[in-house]
Amino acid sequence: MDKQTEIELQAAAFRRLQQHLMQDRTDVQNIDMMNLTGFCRNCLSRWYQEAANAKGIDMDKNEAREIFYGMTMDEWKANYQTEANAEKQAAFKVAFEENVTKKG
Repeated sequence: MDKQTEIELQAAAFRRLQQHLMQDRTDVQNIDMMNLTGFCRNCLSRWYQEAANAKGIDMDKNEAREIFYGMTMDEWKANYQTEANAEKQAAFKVAFEENVTKKG
């Protein structure tokens, strides 16, 4: 497989993952994703931002989130985010520390 085809397939897989998370499974909460997998929608938008910045494109966290989510974070939270109990919040702190803070 040539490099351009590989890049196109990777981009298509990313777009399908984005569709799955943003349209097909809006019921799945970011906190649950982070607690189970060590990443969430916010991580994906941050990785998008980091890739843009590495290419010299000036993009902040909010811009990247709006691109990834297709709406502002306030809109996403109002439409889809539910309250997390204390147990989920405690697990999130551990997952965030292990998967974001220590790796950043």
